Amino acid sequence: MREAIRLSIENVRSGRGGPFGAIVVKDGEIIARGVNRVTESHDPTAHAEVVAIREACQKLESFQLDGCEIYTSCEPCPMCLGAIYWARPAKLYYANTRDDAAAIGFDDRFIYEEIALAPSQRRLPTLQLLRDEALEAFRFWQASDDKKEY
Repeated sequence: MREAIRLSIENVRSGRGGPFGAIVVKDGEIIARGVNRVTESHDPTAHAEVVAIREACQKLESFQLDGCEIYTSCEPCPMCLGAIYWARPAKLYYANTRDDAAAIGFDDRFIYEEIALAPSQRRLPTLQLLRDEALEAFRFWQASDDKKEY
């Protein structure tokens, strides 16, 4: 955890991004590090946890983090929490809370609230289009013998 916190502090001091750091550990060794790179990379998905997950998966040559632990300097936002669940690590540890983050301007409460709403009730206009056409890909996937399930 101290390494994730150190990364978060260093990232702010360097002026390269927000106050967030994350590491992925496997068998007691750090295999990946990530810091917030949203503004530097012009990528809204470049949160510390996502950066660390991407690096760890590349090193492991896997899309899952079996047997790994993630340490992050702050409770993950909804996007990162989703990515962490998809990566399937064994454990997640965090330091600062989402309320601590909100107190300095990183408030994700509205996203948690939006997720709970029906698409038609969300602030972002959300409309379904061409479902019947899109279902064809799902039918191909379901019938495929070559798929790698995840």
